[in-house]
Amino acid sequence: MSIEQPQVRRFIQVHSKDTVAVALEDLAKGSVISINNQDITLNEDIGRGHKIALSNQLENDQIIKYGYSIGYLTSAIQAGDWVHSHNLKTLLSDDDKFSYQPANHVLANASEDMPTFMGYPRSNGLVGIRNELWIINSVGCVNSLAQALVRQCKAQFSELADDFLAVTHPFGCSQLGDDLAQTKNLLASLASNPNAGAVLFLGLGCENNQLSALVADLPSEMSERISYFNAQEVDDEEAEGMAHIEKLLATMANDKRVACPVSKLTLAMKCGGSDGLSGLTANPLLGRISEKMAAYGATVILTETPEMFGAEQVLMNNAANEGVYNDIVKLVNGFKQYFIENKQPVYENPSPGNKAGGLTTLEDKSLGAIQKGGNAPVQDVIKYGEKATAKNGITLLQGPGNDAVSCTALAASGANMVLFTTGRGTPLGVPVPTVKISSNSSLATRKKHWIDFDAGQLLRLDKTQDECTQEFFDLILEIASGKATKNELNQFKEISIWKGGVTL
Repeated sequence: MSIEQPQVRRFIQVHSKDTVAVALEDLAKGSVISINNQDITLNEDIGRGHKIALSNQLENDQIIKYGYSIGYLTSAIQAGDWVHSHNLKTLLSDDDKFSYQPANHVLANASEDMPTFMGYPRSNGLVGIRNELWIINSVGCVNSLAQALVRQCKAQFSELADDFLAVTHPFGCSQLGDDLAQTKNLLASLASNPNAGAVLFLGLGCENNQLSALVADLPSEMSERISYFNAQEVDDEEAEGMAHIEKLLATMANDKRVACPVSKLTLAMKCGGSDGLSGLTANPLLGRISEKMAAYGATVILTETPEMFGAEQVLMNNAANEGVYNDIVKLVNGFKQYFIENKQPVYENPSPGNKAGGLTTLEDKSLGAIQKGGNAPVQDVIKYGEKATAKNGITLLQGPGNDAVSCTALAASGANMVLFTTGRGTPLGVPVPTVKISSNSSLATRKKHWIDFDAGQLLRLDKTQDECTQEFFDLILEIASGKATKNELNQFKEISIWKGGVTL
């Protein structure tokens, strides 16, 4: 007996002002789509995620998507034509100017009944969603020691913590100046993530990244939850490590999950391996979650500064005040200058994978990427390695687009979990739960061992946006209360430290 498949939309016009629609499945030449009370016959094959012209347009006309321009035509087109790299070019230039144009976005009032999750309150007022023991090394030379200690912990103490994690990396030796400071600050910030119930720092002893300086940067309230030693200074480093761990586990013994308001959560939004549907399904879903969390008084973090290029004015319009607007301008211009100083193009085209998925210009990609913030107000801008503290909206975190680097930075800034949208898939995970949201149902079906939520169902005719949003919000609360994500089940938990420098 065959199972009837749910009906899905074949195409979508994102905004009423848009001059293109987006194919939601592969559409053959000669197919007819009906939109805005007109029938349009496709003049060529148009793949899923790619753009369809809705009217005849002239060379140099601008193409509108998401309600904004995504570039100009390099040749005239007819209704039903494919709009892509062969006939569409960016309008962006290195000397774009910005202005303060505050938007009057009003968030929906949160319910008087604040949702709760089962979390671990910390002495500094933060709440963890995991109670794990992390082993963080100051230098790559002791990576194997950290991993050996984790293996022993999982064999002997599996019931005493939610998990044990070796936070390894190749740095810490022969680093100087800003490079060393960036590694040290990132590790210290990561160690103070509320998901870590206790932290053991491992050093070798002779490295530039000295443990004494690293530990000195930690908040004083962490003193009972940290321990450290240098392997060169003890006879049996594994026995010494296990002795430290037993004492740390004793400090975690009374940690219990209790009901905590959702306003205590810090969620990070990230996208990677985007396709033409990412800006139509998964990213807007995160935007609705951002607005919901902002209304509840929670913290939402966005990073990937280069992903804002081409859509930065939209974010600037959402600034909570003129001071935040100025900070966004400084963030964006500082990163552009970093590109220029390193002789890199500021407005580089989307990657080959993005183009294959239907994204044409940087405006096209960036307008889709910033959908993750919705219309939530931008409350703060912080440097790489700094903590997010602003409530009731979005914090913009300085950082590059690299998936592993930016996800690590989000965890270091205090995120309880990273919500990661993808159209092409990735197994990536960092020390905090990394929730994968697929932009299309095909990916969710093929990669069930990677994907936690299927945003492709937003295209189904039998599902509403509100239903999907509530379903995903409920999953977030379940994960915050202990439900394991796929990256946790697979033990995909790694970090990557940014080896760059942008003055902010």
